[in-house]
Order: sequence, then C-alpha cells, then structure tokens
Amino acid sequence: MSFTMLGISGSLRAASTNTALLRACQGLMPEGAELVLLEYGDLPLYNGDLETEGPPPAVARVRQAIRDADALLFATPEYNHSISGVLKNLIDWASRPAFQSSLVGTPSGMLSAAPGAVGGARAQQHLKPILLSGMVPIFPGPEVVVNHVGDKLEGDVVTHEATAAFLTKYLADFAAWTKVQPTP
Repeated sequence: MSFTMLGISGSLRAASTNTALLRACQGLMPEGAELVLLEYGDLPLYNGDLETEGPPPAVARVRQAIRDADALLFATPEYNHSISGVLKNLIDWASRPAFQSSLVGTPSGMLSAAPGAVGGARAQQHLKPILLSGMVPIFPGPEVVVNHVGDKLEGDVVTHEATAAFLTKYLADFAAWTKVQPTP
C-alpha cells in the first residue's frame, strides 16, 4: 500500500530553499512513502465571488491534490516574522467550504529552511493556528528548522550529515503518526 505526502512550499521562487528542502526530503522518505510537490503558482488571490459558478480550475486542482494525499508536509519560509502571502492564499482557498474542506482531518507536518539562525521558527508558530482553525491535525513531533541552510543543502541534497539523519527520522515518525490518526 502506498502512502503519499503532498509537499507544499510557501515560496514560489525558482531558487526557494524551502522548495529545495522538500525536494531533498523526497530522497529521505521511508519505504512505501512518496512525497509529491504541489505546484500552485496559478492560484488566483482568494475571492469567494470567483466560486459562484464553481471553483476556478486551479483551485479545483489544488483541492483535489489535497484530498488525494494521505498527509501534508508544509515547508514555510519566514516573511516578516510570519508565513508568506502565497501560502496563506493557498490555505484560504483550500479551507473552503468551512469545516467541510479538503483540509479537514488531513494530518500535517511542517519544516522550514532559512539562511539565518532562526530558520523559520516564527513562521511555523503562525502556521499552526491557521491550520488548526481548518481542523488540520499537526504532527506534535520536533520542529524542523534548518537554519544556515546554505551550509547544509546543495541543490536538492542535504549535505550536512546530522541534518539528513534528523530529517530522515522526522519523516519516518511523521509517516507513522499519520497512519494512526482518525479519518474525518
């Protein structure tokens, strides 16, 4: 039986370190699990009026990708001590209709990569209540904050041994945790 995590980067930049960290995680997944990255740069800004005739195609595609996933893995950069606008926009679209959305009950984990010492920890603290308000369970394991990412990641490969070992364990523990979560 396959297990699919949907990787959601909070950055649309081609050279995003958070997207690169997600791609690196693809090679660290436990056996039987895969990490698929979500492309969502075509999402319009949230406006409920755009759904009068049904959701825009990009919104429908994102919602379906979330429904098809067994778990969500967010990689959030820190913008002005919070999450990015594009990530918040994605969550706003995905969280509709309220309490019945594709997000409800989907187990989630999060990580961050940053060039500085804090590594995105503040963004993760802002992401948690946003997800909880959408009834998204959050993995209670250790926070994954890859600081000084330039010293630990080359392209899509984690080159820092301790970081690679930590991520490998985190991904295995997260996958195991998701399998014991109640289904909505």
